[in-house]
Amino acid sequence: MPPPIPVELLPYDAVWPAMAADFAGQLRALGGFIVDVHHIGSTSVPGLSAKPIIDLMPVVTSLSELDRRRPSVIALGFDWHGELGMAGRRYCTLSDRDGQRIAQLHCFEEGSPHIARHLAFRDYLRAHRETARAYEQEKRRARDLHPNDSHAYTDAKDAWIRKLESKALIWYKA
Repeated sequence: MPPPIPVELLPYDAVWPAMAADFAGQLRALGGFIVDVHHIGSTSVPGLSAKPIIDLMPVVTSLSELDRRRPSVIALGFDWHGELGMAGRRYCTLSDRDGQRIAQLHCFEEGSPHIARHLAFRDYLRAHRETARAYEQEKRRARDLHPNDSHAYTDAKDAWIRKLESKALIWYKA
């Protein structure tokens, strides 16, 4: 598991979508086995404060093909962490020259239920500004509890996220 990092929440930055698009373009250049690359996470929700880390969800035709292409992903500068506790996922991180994490990949095979879960959460926050503001408050609460431990920060907001995910999935499928 990557080591915990301090939790820094920044106001929304309009450059985040362009950064996501640049990383997505680099990933798509790896080949046709990459079906799509979605910008997910808080940096994908306009107006929402976020850790300045771009979360991308590459959807691939086959995880085994992605595994074979691991050297190509690493050549783009990503560290490969495998499933990292989530069956059916490949997780990778990218850091800048100073060692600051700037991007994360959550790779899933076409048909994975995790794809809809991530897209529903993102799209629900985009469509429901009041819920996005409430999520921002939850993020600040978790950050204040665990300012130097990104793993504990994530755990602290997990129950809130799970509750919203259920609601978002119903909305998304409707």
